Amino acid sequence: MPKPKKIKKLDSKQTPPLSRIKPTKVKPPQGISFSYRYFKDDNEKFLISNKDARYLEALIQRLRDLSSMTVNEITVINAKRLRCHTIDWDRTTETCFDLPNEEQLVDTPYQFQLSSNEYGRVHGFFIENIFYIVWLDPDHRLYS
Repeated sequence: MPKPKKIKKLDSKQTPPLSRIKPTKVKPPQGISFSYRYFKDDNEKFLISNKDARYLEALIQRLRDLSSMTVNEITVINAKRLRCHTIDWDRTTETCFDLPNEEQLVDTPYQFQLSSNEYGRVHGFFIENIFYIVWLDPDHRLYS
């Protein structure tokens, strides 16, 4: 049986090989990010469990496309095309997102469409450049 090889001790004065590798400098992303931290899937109106793969594909593609935009590009510049607008709780079937500390957390609730009326809306809110998704509304049930 061959003898196991001994591992050489590293001289403390010697630079370890990994430290000579220069890290890649990456620019921070310029668009928005999405978070599911406050995602709620317990409301019967906003279930996606009965949706097919085309719905999930449309959702992922829309989030990918929006992630290259800024908050201003989504909420102002392209708002009409994306059907992105604030949620007026007085005109909806709900009164709020029903999140703990919502009054401190949510400044302005927003919604945007996934595609031309086919796959519904996404409801949530921005904190800086992060859109927190609360509900996925494939059947347009937030507004009666």
